[in-house]
Amino acid sequence: MSETPSSLIINSPYLKPDRYWDQDDNGKMLSIQTGRRPAAYELYDTRTNTRRVEKLERVNAIRERLDSWRDAGWPGVTGVTRQLLEHWHARGEWDSDEKRWSGGPRQYPLYFCQLEAIEALIWWLEAPQDFKQGIFLPGDGGPWERICSKMATGSGKTSLMALIITWQSLNAIHYPKDARYSKAVLIVTPGLTVKSRLQVLYPGNDKNVYDEFRLCPNEALRQQLNQAELLIENWHTLMPLKEQDRSVVKKGRESDEAFTRRVLGGLAARKDLIVINDEAHHAYRKPAEIKVSKKDAEELGIDLEEATRWIEGLDRIHKTRRIRRCFDLSATPFAPTGKTNTEAGLFDWIISDFGLNDAIEAGLVKTPRIVVRDDALPNAKSYRSKLYHLYREAEVSQDLNRRAAVVDPLPDLVQKAYAILAYDWRETAQAWADSGHTIPPVLLTVCNRTETAARIEKFFTGGDCLIKGTQAPEKTLRVDSRVLEKAERGESVTKDADYEVRLTAIIEASGLPPDKVQDLLSLKQQEQLRALVDTVGKRGQPGQQLQNVISVAMLSEGWDAANVTHIMGLRAFTSQLLCEQVIGRGLRRVAYDMDEQGLLLPEYVNIFGVPLSIFQEISEGGEIDIRPPKPSVRVDVEPDRNHLEIRWPNIQRIDAVLRPELILDWQNVEPLTLDPMQTPLNAEVAPSLTGFANLAMASEIDLEQALEDFRLQNLIFRGARKLYLQNADSFSGDKQFLAIQLIRIVEQFLNSNKLHIPSIWHQDPMRKQILFALNMDTVVGHVNRFVRLQNTEKLEAVFDELQPIGSTSSMRSWLTTKPCQVTERSQISHVVYDSAWEKVVADLCEKVPQVVAWAKNDHLDFVIRYLWRGSSRNFVPDYLIRLNNGKTLVLEVKGIDDERNRMKRAAMAVWIKTVNEQGGFGQWCFDVVFEPARTRDVIMQHAGIAL
Repeated sequence: MSETPSSLIINSPYLKPDRYWDQDDNGKMLSIQTGRRPAAYELYDTRTNTRRVEKLERVNAIRERLDSWRDAGWPGVTGVTRQLLEHWHARGEWDSDEKRWSGGPRQYPLYFCQLEAIEALIWWLEAPQDFKQGIFLPGDGGPWERICSKMATGSGKTSLMALIITWQSLNAIHYPKDARYSKAVLIVTPGLTVKSRLQVLYPGNDKNVYDEFRLCPNEALRQQLNQAELLIENWHTLMPLKEQDRSVVKKGRESDEAFTRRVLGGLAARKDLIVINDEAHHAYRKPAEIKVSKKDAEELGIDLEEATRWIEGLDRIHKTRRIRRCFDLSATPFAPTGKTNTEAGLFDWIISDFGLNDAIEAGLVKTPRIVVRDDALPNAKSYRSKLYHLYREAEVSQDLNRRAAVVDPLPDLVQKAYAILAYDWRETAQAWADSGHTIPPVLLTVCNRTETAARIEKFFTGGDCLIKGTQAPEKTLRVDSRVLEKAERGESVTKDADYEVRLTAIIEASGLPPDKVQDLLSLKQQEQLRALVDTVGKRGQPGQQLQNVISVAMLSEGWDAANVTHIMGLRAFTSQLLCEQVIGRGLRRVAYDMDEQGLLLPEYVNIFGVPLSIFQEISEGGEIDIRPPKPSVRVDVEPDRNHLEIRWPNIQRIDAVLRPELILDWQNVEPLTLDPMQTPLNAEVAPSLTGFANLAMASEIDLEQALEDFRLQNLIFRGARKLYLQNADSFSGDKQFLAIQLIRIVEQFLNSNKLHIPSIWHQDPMRKQILFALNMDTVVGHVNRFVRLQNTEKLEAVFDELQPIGSTSSMRSWLTTKPCQVTERSQISHVVYDSAWEKVVADLCEKVPQVVAWAKNDHLDFVIRYLWRGSSRNFVPDYLIRLNNGKTLVLEVKGIDDERNRMKRAAMAVWIKTVNEQGGFGQWCFDVVFEPARTRDVIMQHAGIAL
């Protein structure tokens, strides 16, 4: 990692954050600090231009307990929960050459923030009391428990919901009498947009998050998950029915039981539900003594009626069916306190926190970039650029607050700001088009009132904006908040003729087939608007060609357009929370490409008019990569290429039967090299404060002073014991005799010339012992490879019971932004390149006549299990190639060789031998190419062609 990073991304999204940008009292960035950012939130008072940080002491304390519980191996959890945690934490290994995680159960591991959030919930319910001593989680004063997970926009709240459902449902199925779990789940959303997006949470749907991210460790549990009973409803369902004033029969107020049956529908027969509140900041139990004005609530984007009705409805369900507990999810779980319009009260029941700063530093979201200076006069009070918070300029706020006509021009400063921002947007759009994007980037405006929105629309569609390419009426959508709110509630609106013309023009220019266009035009006005807003930036959908979206106040939660690259704020921003909510509409990423260190490459959203405490200063000479994200390609199984299918046995493990007397031919044992530079024998430590170390107090920890712990005979016995545990089940003779033989073999290896240490200084017997001790698993694995290779009498394959046969036809469709090419001889539609060498192999497979069918082993789940440093790992070979002589070649291309790769090849050789001896899958062979020029030679050789 460079000492001066070129972006704010300094942490892997898959690992626990270990660094953060520190800030002074004014929010100006200082330096990178080691450790994890404490959980906290910031409060701003724009009247005094002050900022204060409130730490979340309870969350910080829970983090420590959670870390200890995790390190201890999750004591106290059920067997089902343990299976899930182990599976969810499996992430394979980082391949810096291919810039991806490989060998894990899914293409991408789960994010750390997702794992920590679900772990915190499990910890609260399942961890022993010792790990929770002194921790009290307050509720909201109601009769049922609420637990809140605070997660930034774009950090994967939908996946967290799926993890909660999986954990709760499977435990409820296996332990039906345990009151901690329930498979009856009610999910409440803030509107139809979110409700529609969350349909992937139904396990029985063809497209679901459980299969996409492989949340179940095996097929048996996955099938059981289908027994979960889910209901997803928007909060409006919780509203009481209006009494029929003109009804002949006065039925009176709807009873709690009738209300429950109406709301829950098919779930009404269940008791002891769990509830998941999505965007839970809309649902709070307002204390009677707190007076919250409509203006205060508006600043927080909260509908007062919605907040109280949401909770009141759940209270009624609790009376009749019981709510075991409620899981709240929100990026901004604040409720108005009624004290001042610049303060907000955080929910007291937060158990975990992964905030916006953390998400930016992990690269999970775009990095916001704000205006820091321009070449005009700055604001006379703050000395900031006037473009930083446009609405605070008197000339802007006074003009935009009047009831202006549509034809009235925008304030001069706003027009100038739009010229700069629109120009940057156009440059971005051109760069996207040049790089192959068919979807344009989006300029989003959030303004103060409907009249302002209409004036902005006229500014662009009427040609007042001087930047060419922005005068595109059919690609400019003004979101009528009144219509959209009705759409979110599922209610009807009075048709607006002028607005209908605008929507019709946009739909007709959307690029959709004529039949889909007609289907959209037949919808109600509010349904058309929702269809456009919900699909901004989505290929093949109504909003795919939109490039300019103008909204009053906030767009609905769940708006997940990823192609917002520019934001203009033209309204008052009197709370940091509101700033984050507006900017959150532009934070979703387009692509998730990584660099060699496993950090996500930065994407940016440029912002005018929205004040943000997090901003980036470009250091002298620093260069920022502002290239547009890459377009994606869908990789599928081609339905008309069944003749190109390649099948293989899914072998879970291979049992080896060893001969009773072990013999090693040391001449045929490869040497093992232990590199001392990979094994520290001493370390210097120094006390540090806020990231600065006092080197004058440095002291040395030297393992040479602990030689008694590394006595040679003890090390030999420890190594032999590891060997014994790996081979006892495979040995049919006397186990005591096996132990004696293994002790002898380890001792012979250590005294032989097969252990190389490329350092004279480390040849010292004392240091050599320490090296062996610190690399014992490597040594044992190396020796065991040749013990098995030279002493195996028989190999027995144990197949995967749930899926004994793998096939290219079983691959799930997936998206990629990497370079790729359409195939002809493969059942897989595209081959994706991770290097130039891989393109060479693909080209040869497409044209060498001896190749009948082939596939790159990408998302195929063809893995070979091998042992490395004491634990089972997955080897994912690069290619499967079927040759015209009937053989199937497993080909690996590798630039370098090392001990680990040799272990992979040894496991592959055993797999090949076992499959060929067992029969039923034809003849298999394996090879590794270390030089690109040898690729064709290897293919021809296995095809039986003499060169």
